[in-house]
Parts: sequence; structure tokens; C-alpha cells
Amino acid sequence: MMKITILGSGTSTGVPEVGCTCPVCRSRDPRDKRSRCSGLVDVDGVRILIDCGPDFREQMLRLDDFGPIDAVLVTHEHYDHVGGLDDLRPYCRFKDVPVYAEAYMAQRLRERIPYCFFENLYPGVPRITLNEVTPDEPFFVTNAEGKRVEVLPIRVMHGKLPILGYRIGKMAWITDMLTMPESEYALLKGLDVLVMNALRPQPHMSHQSLEEALENVKRIAPRETWFVHMSHHIGLHADAEKLLPPHVHFATDGLVINL
Repeated sequence: MMKITILGSGTSTGVPEVGCTCPVCRSRDPRDKRSRCSGLVDVDGVRILIDCGPDFREQMLRLDDFGPIDAVLVTHEHYDHVGGLDDLRPYCRFKDVPVYAEAYMAQRLRERIPYCFFENLYPGVPRITLNEVTPDEPFFVTNAEGKRVEVLPIRVMHGKLPILGYRIGKMAWITDMLTMPESEYALLKGLDVLVMNALRPQPHMSHQSLEEALENVKRIAPRETWFVHMSHHIGLHADAEKLLPPHVHFATDGLVINL
């Protein structure tokens, strides 16, 4: 059994955006409150965090489900996806936390938080182990009981920046994508759940617009799709949701998808 928890469904600024007085940012509908994009995937007790942004601490307090994290899958180096790595400290009570990233991303993390990777760590520093992964080459995540889950990294393009999406079983998580190499579409066949970014109705230089995301949904053809990484430009959730096909939805913070 797989349980996917949407910890955060918003773009890099979050929603509401600081200083904005638009109807979405002033909305009292909790569905219009979006923290930075992240998810927790539990596969038969193997717990996998996808990205660890600056809202991670608040997201996990809200979730109120303190348990081991068996892997952190990093999609790319931008702050809204890695800014919370220092807040993994409490989870090191269980064991060192393995972080999986592409080679260039792993190097960026060593540069950004070098104190986590010194030979002699001072007390209280999160114990993070970096594991380098390669697009299209699967690897396994294992929990303390020895259960294993296969993870497949998938190449996507964040504008001109090569980043990673991840497939776990019949679920795939793709965020910050503008385009995808033609060869990767075959790796997304047979999905039951697709979690994918849809920034706003208007085109963007490095993110899919809503129209572009819907075109990719048609091509990938999952059973159900949940959009994430939305900005306030997506509109009020109550109105925008009505414009989607029946099998496509806007995710919300705290949403749980069972598979």
C-alpha cells in the first residue's frame, strides 16, 4: 500500500505571497494556503520525503506523524526545495538520513551547508548521507526492517536546468518542469497517480503553464493527476478546480492520496 501526503502544494513564494492583496492571497479558504512544494510517500512502512523546503518544519508539525525518514529525494538545488534540510535534525534520532541527488546537486548541497559534511561534526548537526543518483537508473530505499522500495529518477527540464522527477511504483512526482526529453515519456507509462507542477494559466520561462500541464496529462495518461507548485495566479481553488477534467485535481496542503 502507498500513502502520498502532499506536505506543500505551492510555488517558491508560497500562497499567500508576502505583500500581495489579490483575492487568492486574501482568501480565507484553507485550500488557498499553499506552503512550498514537498511530499511524503509511505510504501508499506518505507517513508520517503520528496524535497525538503523551508516550510518543512511547519509541515511536519502539522502532519503530527513523527517517524523515521528512510530517504530524501531531491529534485533540484533551488532553495524552495532544499531550504529545510537542516530541520532533519530530529529525524536523526532514528538513524542517519540518506539524501539522494544528482552529482551536481550533491556538490551544491556540500557548498550550501558544508557544516553537515565535515569529517568531525559538532553536536546537533543533522547527520545526512549524500547518495548520488543518475537519471533512468533505478535504486532502492530500505527501512530499518529491511523492506525495499525501488525508485526511478527521471530527467526533466526546469527551463534550461536539468532536474529530476521520481517514479515510485505506479506513482510519479514531477515538479518545476517546463519540458521533458522525448525518451522519458516511456518511463511514465501505466501510472495510477501523477503529481505534477502547474504554475499558472500564463506561460512561464521555466515552469509549465496550466495548459501545458494538461497537455502532458493527456500524453502520459495516468488514472489520476494532482497538480502542485501552484502560484496565486492559478486563481481561487474553489473556482479553478471546476475548470479541470474529472480525473485531474489541484492538490492542497495536507492532502492524502491512497494507492
